[in-house]
Amino acid sequence: MTRIPHYKEVILTSFDCDHCGSKNTGFQLGQVQDQGVRFEVSIQNQNDLSRQVVRSDHATVSVPEVQLEIPGNVEKGEVTTVEGILKRIVEGLNQDQATRRLEQPEVAEQIEDFIDKILGLLTLNENFTLIVDDPAGNSFVENLCAPQVDPQLKKKVYKRSPEQNAELGVSEQEDLENELNSLSEETEKKDEDSIEKTIGKKTSENKEGVPENVQDEVLVFSTLCDRCSRPTETNMKIIKIPYFKEVIIMAMHCEACGHRTNEVKSGTGVSDMGKRITLRLTDPSDLARDILKSETCELKIPDLDLHVGGGLIGGKFTTLEGLLNDIHEDLKTNPFLMGDSTEGDRKGLIYKLLEDLEMVIGGSLQVTFIMDDPAGNSYLQNIYAPDDDPEMTVEEYERTFEQNEDLGLNDMKTENYTDDSTANDISELS
Repeated sequence: MTRIPHYKEVILTSFDCDHCGSKNTGFQLGQVQDQGVRFEVSIQNQNDLSRQVVRSDHATVSVPEVQLEIPGNVEKGEVTTVEGILKRIVEGLNQDQATRRLEQPEVAEQIEDFIDKILGLLTLNENFTLIVDDPAGNSFVENLCAPQVDPQLKKKVYKRSPEQNAELGVSEQEDLENELNSLSEETEKKDEDSIEKTIGKKTSENKEGVPENVQDEVLVFSTLCDRCSRPTETNMKIIKIPYFKEVIIMAMHCEACGHRTNEVKSGTGVSDMGKRITLRLTDPSDLARDILKSETCELKIPDLDLHVGGGLIGGKFTTLEGLLNDIHEDLKTNPFLMGDSTEGDRKGLIYKLLEDLEMVIGGSLQVTFIMDDPAGNSYLQNIYAPDDDPEMTVEEYERTFEQNEDLGLNDMKTENYTDDSTANDISELS
């Protein structure tokens, strides 16, 4: 059992047969994430071949330059490198070549040519692109420039199609639609008298002490711990943040393994504009400011060359000190940054960054802290409110097409939901 930061605990497996020499490694990861993930990385040098890759059972791996594609649900998931993926493909293709040369010489020759193309990738005769597309959202490709942005690596989080949900056995959306349809039909059958009776019943319940507003309640629902998968409960509450908006806070404490999580969701959807908040830390008291970081918010500290992507530490409602401590802990315990396979120079940079973060948390180093949230759902406390904060600037900006695409807004329809094909069918019938 191994804990991978930004994922969860996984079971690593390794098999080695002394008799025939067969070897196999893999990993098991149970829970499907809310969204799929797609990594695209440009392989240009030997260091790129050593990038760590976490590939789940459902991930499709492809190299467009040689028309290579390994579909999902064919092999077990594994923790490997880019070089390891290509070598495994060569080993698999070579496995029955001797038999093919005797029985199907033409097929054997075609496979031999394809093997030569893959070996050419390993010798880096030319740059190539590796794509890992995982609808389950459990795959990962190492960022060699962490904690900064890797110019050769692109990550995209996307909403799964109904077909992908069906393949993964995820049917919550279907169940939700059925429930809404059932509720709609039930509501239509009610007459005015029954509705008035229902309202009267709710009113009498409220008089007995049940809160009239859901904001006054802490909602509790059953769930599974994302670390040990045992049944537990998650508490959820809607909170109004002064000078900001409503947010939904969810907290879980597993009594079986002691694991704790807290997560924050926006209660008002995506804002019309993106928001960028810049704070100059000039006093240790700034670390006590309340902070709300949404899942789409990127964090930057230019003085330390630190860049934390939106989905790395999820949504949080904490203090600035608490958030910096979370970033410090993630960097310190990340095996892809601090593991045995990490190069010495890179480790030195991470150690220096950890020391600088400790100085910032201790209040002895003044830096500039930036929150950039395209969804506009992040918040940093203004201790001078309702007056302006002299050390903090808040900018609103128009999102780019790419940012709207990442948020799923480009294809969203709020009017005229009927698609073109349905509209054509209706016109033909009329």
